[in-house]
Amino acid sequence: MAGHKYRLEPLAVPTVETSYRRIVTDLPVPESLPILEKLAQYEPVSMQGQPPVVWDRAEGCQVFDRWGNAWLDWSSCVLVSNAGHGRAEICDAVRELVDRPLLSTYVFPHEGRAMLCEKLAGVAPEGLDKVFLLSTGSEATENAVKLARTYGVEKHGRRKHVIVSFGGAFHGRTLGAQMIGGMPALKAWIVHLAPGFVQVPFPDGYYNSDTTFELFEKTLADAGIAPEDVAGVISESYQGVGPNFLPDDYARRLGCWCQENDVVLIMDEVQAGFGRTGKYFCFEHYDLTPDLICCGKGISSSLPISAVIGREEIMDLYPAGSMTSTHSASPLPVAAAIANLALLEGESLVERAADLGARVLAPGLQRIQAAYPDRVAAIYCRGLVAGVLLRCPETGEPDSPSALAVNEACFRKGLLMFSPVGVAGECVKIAPPLSTPEDALREGIQVLEEAFSEVLG
Repeated sequence: MAGHKYRLEPLAVPTVETSYRRIVTDLPVPESLPILEKLAQYEPVSMQGQPPVVWDRAEGCQVFDRWGNAWLDWSSCVLVSNAGHGRAEICDAVRELVDRPLLSTYVFPHEGRAMLCEKLAGVAPEGLDKVFLLSTGSEATENAVKLARTYGVEKHGRRKHVIVSFGGAFHGRTLGAQMIGGMPALKAWIVHLAPGFVQVPFPDGYYNSDTTFELFEKTLADAGIAPEDVAGVISESYQGVGPNFLPDDYARRLGCWCQENDVVLIMDEVQAGFGRTGKYFCFEHYDLTPDLICCGKGISSSLPISAVIGREEIMDLYPAGSMTSTHSASPLPVAAAIANLALLEGESLVERAADLGARVLAPGLQRIQAAYPDRVAAIYCRGLVAGVLLRCPETGEPDSPSALAVNEACFRKGLLMFSPVGVAGECVKIAPPLSTPEDALREGIQVLEEAFSEVLG
């Protein structure tokens, strides 16, 4: 599992000076190398692999180092900073609790916890009115699987315990989250995979051309699994390796199948939720209502917090004190989340993402695809999340070197993205904050077009 390797020898680059970008040093910044070297010495290698920027501060849609450079950000801290970086409203909310002080409560009640649970239940579909606050996306997906399997076994008996997930899926890095993940390389370390977990092909239309729901049913039947065996189905609302979206009809049929067979449908919105796709939750594009929703990342636009939102019948399966988390509803991230939800609503950021995605981002990516039809295999875009999938023209195989070269060219020009994603690292992923000004978004697209021109010619 080799990660991306960025050039760490300082390189003279042209000066950049715009309203949103400023590059005035060699890159990487020579003075930053001791910091990068210290991290390489004391952190595991797994923490490396991103463009070599030592962040000093981040505000709005920009990231700054302390040597005078500024990048237009298209990473959003990996889909976290939906409302923008360093929002004053979020900082003020956190500062108020720091000054009180109220920093930790375990599961003792505090007012913010009650307020956030109410607000999250309020944005979820009707009937999903119980909220379990946690710290990470992996915690959320693991707890959702635990609840689904508990529901199946307690209501129907031990036969109904199988959890179905999708090939190519990513649900976190803990043991349970990687058991339901769909990337075999990420679970080689587990060695002996537990029974009761099965993956079906994801109907993305590119890696898997069969997008019919019949393939879902056939895959289970071929594995000897009947609907009576299945406790839960979990899917990312879009797969983060793309973003790869479910076909609408497939998603609706999946929802009906789960309902008909009393199977708990779990939608993993950790990356997709809170306005990113132009809907509050991405599953709303599919006219779909899940039983459990896993949330994280954009829930606070800042501090670590996650949640499982679901039906009371499922969420209340465990008695008092038996399903908790030490930092569940920790006061600081709760305050940040409440302030973030107010920003999403008050600034109409969900609607804004839908508008800018349709008017600005998607047309820009379509121009790139039209310019390089033999190199750009596919583009995916909904709201303000998008991906450009590159292939080798001779073989049709994923072209990860070109994706990395485009990413590095953008970095040198003052446009910052996280390292390429995709099954083989062939996808240039785009995820600007939802508050990014329109002229900044257009500037970013121009930089991306320049980078593609340099790399693909």
